[in-house]
Amino acid sequence: MSDSGLRALLDQQAIRDVLSRYCRGLDRMDKEMAYAVWHDGGTAFYDGIFEGTGRGFVDWVWTAHEAMERHSHQITNVLIELDGDRASSESYVTVVLWTKPDAAGRQRELVGRGRYLDRWSRRGGRWAIDHRIHLLDLSSSLPLERADVSAGSSRDERDLSFALLPMTGARST
Repeated sequence: MSDSGLRALLDQQAIRDVLSRYCRGLDRMDKEMAYAVWHDGGTAFYDGIFEGTGRGFVDWVWTAHEAMERHSHQITNVLIELDGDRASSESYVTVVLWTKPDAAGRQRELVGRGRYLDRWSRRGGRWAIDHRIHLLDLSSSLPLERADVSAGSSRDERDLSFALLPMTGARST
């Protein structure tokens, strides 16, 4: 493999790692990790939901997530095009949210399926988002019929992943 081919693979993996850290930051309620996905001054446009800075989006979504009992984000089908220290990517995203029980004990499961269209740059050796567009392709809201949840699953440091991957979280550095 050529040096340029190896560099491309390393850059693509670095971008995928940032996308994974975004999901982990939101799901484990690690705000510093979620902030780090964007470069300073990076922007976010979530169609019909939010427009502003990446940091502003994290602050906005934090309030929405704190009002939920649980949430889970997955990113798949990541396509990345590199151009030196710049890149573009399209990633499919699924977000599942469980509302907290209402006064009657009812809950809802909210599911959104869409795509992130991200513009990236490498600054100081670090890949992060300059601008994100989120497009919602499908969404649903259903009455929640709860099933099992692992005891080791939590939205904070009690989650078993913190013991396994202590250096992954911004809180542990």
